[in-house]
Amino acid sequence: MSSKDFELIEVSQDSINRELLEELIETRMPYGRFKGERLLDLPEPYVVWFKQQGFPEGKLGRQLASLYEIKVYGLEKMLRPLLNERPKEPEQLIIRF
Repeated sequence: MSSKDFELIEVSQDSINRELLEELIETRMPYGRFKGERLLDLPEPYVVWFKQQGFPEGKLGRQLASLYEIKVYGLEKMLRPLLNERPKEPEQLIIRF
């Protein structure tokens, strides 16, 4: 392999947008077999299928393309802690008299 086969990019803390990643992991699939599932929870073969067929236009397509890279390079485990940091909805308190 020659150096032309790879393009190295420098990743810095400034180049990673936490808000975009949080939005990606919270977004749910709006249609199809996995409707309602978080994008992060989609099976890798399903995301690869989208890559082969062509990602949809717009924001969802960009999110699926990013998710493809995340899953293919095994970075999914790094995003899981972001799910745990999200504040949960408070439980309903029912008071009966």
